Amino acid sequence: MRTLTIHLKSINEVKEFVRIVNDFSYDVDLISGRYIVDAKSIMGIFSLDLARPIALEIHSDTAEDLVARLEPFTLT
Repeated sequence: MRTLTIHLKSINEVKEFVRIVNDFSYDVDLISGRYIVDAKSIMGIFSLDLARPIALEIHSDTAEDLVARLEPFTLT
């Protein structure tokens, strides 16, 4: 499993993020406080507080390709 911290600043970023994540077969979750939603669900993402950074969990040990594509959203 791989964990990253991301920040989605606009509706267009959310749409692009969901499009990228749906290209992969991995299970991917977003965690904000006590809420966990499927990262492939645009409705689930909009139920989170997008003003703050969100934890992203990728349920795969070989997810380097997904991590590279999500770099524009990743906080360091």
